[in-house]
Amino acid sequence: MTAGERVSRGWMIACTLAVVVAAVYFLIPVAWLVIASTKSTGDLFSTPGFAFAGFHLWDNLRELSSYDDGIFWRWSLNSIIYSVFGSALTTFVCAITGYALAIYRFRGRKVLLAAVLASMLVPGTVIAQPTYVLLVEMGLNNTYAGLLLPALVYSFGVLLCYIYAQASIPLELVEAARIDGAGEFRIFASMGLRLMRTGLVTVLLFAFLGSWNSYLLPLLVLTDQELMPLTVGLTGWNQSAISIPGLQILTVVGSLISIIPIAIVFISLQRFWRSGLTTGSLRS
Repeated sequence: MTAGERVSRGWMIACTLAVVVAAVYFLIPVAWLVIASTKSTGDLFSTPGFAFAGFHLWDNLRELSSYDDGIFWRWSLNSIIYSVFGSALTTFVCAITGYALAIYRFRGRKVLLAAVLASMLVPGTVIAQPTYVLLVEMGLNNTYAGLLLPALVYSFGVLLCYIYAQASIPLELVEAARIDGAGEFRIFASMGLRLMRTGLVTVLLFAFLGSWNSYLLPLLVLTDQELMPLTVGLTGWNQSAISIPGLQILTVVGSLISIIPIAIVFISLQRFWRSGLTTGSLRS
């Protein structure tokens, strides 16, 4: 065994340990949620956090479904609408914008790219209040559109799609399609989207996570409880649990259910990343 092999194996062990530590760090809260969801309200405060007590998960789910006429499931539906439709529209806007910046050459292109890059430095909390004021002036506060439209402006997704389009779509292929008589949108829809698939999946997941976990803008824009997403609804329950102790266990169970869609989306999209990374390694 050479010295180089020993260093390589040591580095591999160190990376593996780092991944294991990170996995444990992120899975501990999930394990606590699973255990706490099986407890009653009394057991939640009288037993250790990671110790099982009586199994009351089904009772908690029934109480969650019946509380306030099943408002939790309405919040879940709202989160699905905001996240699924919002992330799909956001990904399409980012794809067509990034494609245009990568393929076309026009005056002001570099300035526009610089503006997109600079906008990534502005925290979302800074523009939340101006966005709310603008939505109020447009009459879109307390509406589905009031949350879906601001999500379409996603500078990170635009930049990522620009990078993927520039790396994966040869200009010669675009020129050949034009010579064959294909229109610009047809080239984008039939060729650009397919070649940018890995990047679009990444943008889709980040947009979905951002929308699913969004809290500040929905809190400002929405006042109707029927339109609120899970983040705002569960936070309200958690604050009300100070005076209504039974809400604490419902918040815990609701939080556990709220992470299931994220896990499903991540697992279902993972194969696209794997295939994309393999393709990239073969090209290099």
